Amino acid sequence: MSANDERVAVDTADVWPDDADEDEGVVVNWFLSDGSRVEEGDALCEYQVEKVSVDVPAPVTGTLDEIVLEEDDEFERGDVLAWIRPE
Repeated sequence: MSANDERVAVDTADVWPDDADEDEGVVVNWFLSDGSRVEEGDALCEYQVEKVSVDVPAPVTGTLDEIVLEEDDEFERGDVLAWIRPE
C-alpha cells in the first residue's frame, strides 16, 4: 500500500494508566470493525492492564483501516493496535 504514511496509528501510549506497574496489556474487545467510519474521540476498543479496563479513543476522524491486534492478543505499552485513514 503506497499511502501507509497517510495512516494514523492507534496506540495506548496516551491512555495508559499512570499508576500501572505493568507494561503489558490484553485487548479485551473491539467496538468497531475494519472499514468502520470513526469520529475523533470515539471508543475503538477496550484493553485491560492489571485488572483495569481502558477504552482507546480514535485519535482522528476517518476510517478504521486495519486492526493489527485482535481480541485476547497481548501487547506492550505503545504498540500499534490499529490504523486509521484520516479524512
